Amino acid sequence: MRNIFSIIALVCIATLGLSACDQGEKAQTEAAAEQKPAVVPMPTSATDKNAWKQYLVQVVTANMQGVKSNHPYMYFVPGGDDDAAQGERSNQLDNVKNVVARGVLPGNMMAFGGPDSKITAQLVTDAFKNAQAGSFKDVVILFIGVPAEADGVKQALASSGADVRFFEAK
Repeated sequence: MRNIFSIIALVCIATLGLSACDQGEKAQTEAAAEQKPAVVPMPTSATDKNAWKQYLVQVVTANMQGVKSNHPYMYFVPGGDDDAAQGERSNQLDNVKNVVARGVLPGNMMAFGGPDSKITAQLVTDAFKNAQAGSFKDVVILFIGVPAEADGVKQALASSGADVRFFEAK
């Protein structure tokens, strides 16, 4: 008889202990859900590359719905008309053209953004000029810029089969 009471007491204590753990896990889950990452505002300086890159990372992270890869292809397109900026954009264009020529596996994302939406849109359009029809099916292309440029990017990528998304830089 003593053994039965001991077993019942042990089961009750274990049940209470486990339910307390469950309450602690719920509180941690709720606290984590309430914690939102600090919103990084769009940089006001076109030359502050680090601020722009932080902003773009935040925007890309918030727009990863349906993307299976945790490592999107992110491209910061520098603005400006000086030789350094033009050289960086030329290198960036060559890099993106090579990626487009090789192809990107379905479930991945390519994201483009920078301080000058028109320049960014032109780079995307030029890079995808020779993309084969349907070669980017199930690949998400995120264009971060102004609405006036979004339609041109969507039209340029239409034949590629990509899921083109737009995020208004603000």
